[in-house]
Amino acid sequence: MLTITELAQKKVAEAMKDEDRDDLALRIAITGRGGGGFRYQMDLVGTDETRPGDEVLETDAFKVFIDPETAPDLKGATIDFITRLSESGFKFDNPNSVWGEGVAADVQRVLDDQINPQIAAHGGFVTLLEVKDETAFITMGGGCQGCGMADLTLKQGVEQAILEAVPTVRRVLDTTDHAAGTNPYYAP
Repeated sequence: MLTITELAQKKVAEAMKDEDRDDLALRIAITGRGGGGFRYQMDLVGTDETRPGDEVLETDAFKVFIDPETAPDLKGATIDFITRLSESGFKFDNPNSVWGEGVAADVQRVLDDQINPQIAAHGGFVTLLEVKDETAFITMGGGCQGCGMADLTLKQGVEQAILEAVPTVRRVLDTTDHAAGTNPYYAP
């Protein structure tokens, strides 16, 4: 199922010790997915806070609760704790495909292979949120959030490439709050 390295177990056990409670378990969930992979959440919870259908893993130091919707996407995954100059913390190595097969996987390939390499020069990126009812829902981030050219990028770049490559998608909707952006790439 899921492997937690010895170092990661040690770090979780230290966090539990800092809470000054003896009745803690680790809850792990996948809270989203995108071009960068799955988004994970790890929480310390009471050992009595199991939910119906939870998979329960036992390590030497603590129990791990995994909700039934998340469990299939964690099969074969490893959680490690890394300490490097540029990053530090828990790291998931997950061999599972973020989107599996199908339309969402096809859209993600377009974003990974065509769109994101082109807009990376402007510090931007596009993330796929989901594909539902022939519509691909995306967000634009980095240099694209708040950019005055975001609509043009969407209509003449992102949408066009997706519609050509994935004929079952008929619309691409940008859900980005561009008003929250600060027009990061184009200086006034």
